[in-house]
Amino acid sequence: MQTFEIRKNEAGQRFDKYLRKLLSEAPASFIYKMLRKKNIVLNGKRADGSEKLKESDEVKLFLSEETFARFASPVLKSSGSGSSQTMEDYPYRPLDIVYEDEDILIINKPSGMLSQKAKADDISANEYIIGYLLHQHAIEQEDLATFVPSVCNRLDRNTSGLLIAGKSLKGLQDMAKQLGNRQVEKYYSCLVKGRVKEPAVIEGWLCKEEESNQVRIFEKEQPDSRYIRTGYAPISCYRKGTTKNGKSCLQKAGEQDFSGDAELFTLLEVHLITGRSHQIRAHLASIGHPIVGDPRYGDKKVNHWFFHHFQIQNQMLHASRMKFADGREFHAPPGREFARVLEASLIYIKN
Repeated sequence: MQTFEIRKNEAGQRFDKYLRKLLSEAPASFIYKMLRKKNIVLNGKRADGSEKLKESDEVKLFLSEETFARFASPVLKSSGSGSSQTMEDYPYRPLDIVYEDEDILIINKPSGMLSQKAKADDISANEYIIGYLLHQHAIEQEDLATFVPSVCNRLDRNTSGLLIAGKSLKGLQDMAKQLGNRQVEKYYSCLVKGRVKEPAVIEGWLCKEEESNQVRIFEKEQPDSRYIRTGYAPISCYRKGTTKNGKSCLQKAGEQDFSGDAELFTLLEVHLITGRSHQIRAHLASIGHPIVGDPRYGDKKVNHWFFHHFQIQNQMLHASRMKFADGREFHAPPGREFARVLEASLIYIKN
């Protein structure tokens, strides 16, 4: 006989869904047969699998050791044998933690890191978050058999900023509901080509080309297109300048630059009203303000200048702020590349 107690991060799911994770190598027909024959019981009583699990519920499996070993999740098998496979799959590295409670974790993701795997051998923020939780003993290896923490929102590999993960099933479900209902307001900082004079809200239709993994923006609805809405407000305007030491920098633009032929750049705060793939990058590029450093939708000449003078290799786009419906608000400072450009301009202005 095998006995399992439902933990906080497993509560809230259907019993049969939990069993399909616990006995991941077994066909569904076997699980439902064991339920009917009372070889699997919940809190000592017969169950049909539709029950919603609560914390501290007791699950008993009246299965032989051989049968359980045959059908059990590989995670349980590896933890029972002392294998280090799970720890290798979820490596530990220090994370920039913005907020953490029993149900969710918010990190400031660096640019260059995937949010989730694109290929089987990728190591993404999701794996690093699980590695962190294992390292902190917030979860144990055997817990991964029936619940795997996961990120709730996505950022492009080269976009830095606030990334939410569900530590428990409740956390995942609550965040999925809030994000799906657009109850979480998401704001980004970005540096774009050109002068943006006034705040605005722009609309359009986005089509994704799967083969190229790029999107196109249209003014009118197209077949397979999705409606998008993006708000933005200018924060500061800059032009290319030179420090007293002769180094290139961004200088705060003045009135004389607006009427001349100076090459201008604007720091924006963008409100992502709808959340589509590459929305901010493609939408701003479509109105003539591509993001600095963007390899897909950016200006090659601008990107080359910033790479040469500031070693910028990623788009200057950062998920900087989130506002939750309950009044909580979270902020994340920009990453090293973004900060390097802004700090250079601040040093110049102070001098």
